[in-house]
Amino acid sequence: MAIARRRARSGAPALTNEDLVSFYKDMLLIRRFEEKAGQLYGMGLIAGFCHLYIGQEAVVVGMQAAIASEDSVITSYRDHGHMLACGMDPKGVMAELTGRSGGYSKGKGGSMHMFSREKRFFGGHGIVGAQVPLGTGLAFAHKYREDGGICVCYLGDGAINQGQVYESFNMASLWKLPVIYVIENNKYAMGTSIERASAGTELCRRGAAYDIPGKQVDGMDVLAVKAAGDAAVAQVRTGEGPFILEMKTYRYRGHSMSDPAKYRTKEEVAKMREQHDPIDKMSKKLIEDGVLNEEQLKNIDREVKAIVGEAADFAQTSPEPDPSELWTDVLMEA
Repeated sequence: MAIARRRARSGAPALTNEDLVSFYKDMLLIRRFEEKAGQLYGMGLIAGFCHLYIGQEAVVVGMQAAIASEDSVITSYRDHGHMLACGMDPKGVMAELTGRSGGYSKGKGGSMHMFSREKRFFGGHGIVGAQVPLGTGLAFAHKYREDGGICVCYLGDGAINQGQVYESFNMASLWKLPVIYVIENNKYAMGTSIERASAGTELCRRGAAYDIPGKQVDGMDVLAVKAAGDAAVAQVRTGEGPFILEMKTYRYRGHSMSDPAKYRTKEEVAKMREQHDPIDKMSKKLIEDGVLNEEQLKNIDREVKAIVGEAADFAQTSPEPDPSELWTDVLMEA
């Protein structure tokens, strides 16, 4: 099973109970997938870098529910959750993590470099901030082709201080490009707190010099993300130019699997888990609203774990890339 929900472009209808359950399932799939990826990394089955999305699930699930199938998505290296939210098959994503031919980049891209033209997901980029000018280019393509699409470009609170980000902001505003810059502010970038790295910590205001409006959002609440996403999408589609959404979120694990995360206390992480976890928040709402009961939530968890288990099995049994593939997909002659 892959997440396949994309809303129609015509407005934002009131959320149904089915929507709420779908949000819960989508976030849980990302959470369980990332937990399994962490296990496989610990077993030595995933090599290279591996940046887990645990804790930040509400951001991408809420945003994906606000956009349409013709819209494009691009992000940084903490990208597994974005792939799943775009509807990419967990089997193909996990197989790419383990470097197998059944992966989305035929086992040659790994954790940070997966793509899917079919799902309009354009990476996965390992260079900090590099996806921002590329996302701006995708927005230019939407406008040039007049296809009605927009680009959702994700970046982090560390990338926001990169120079190419502001060059992109200037062009996007100047040409009124249809792009939403989603800043996933998880407070620590690679390991330095935002207070030590940024002169101004209200990142939603970073586009002010370029007349780009911005809004700060509770990125641990999928419903708040969905509402903010709907409003931003509606404005950008009218041709008014780019919009910035700063998602105040939090990652529970280190920057990457090799990061012990000693720059923050265990008490801080525990407090965030206990008081702000996006999945727990949604499960409580589903119970309080009488949509699901405890047993039904447990059944969903079992179903999701089975999906992730199948993906892990596929990732370990899919063959490794043939040596003849070494030189393919490296250069395209136009």
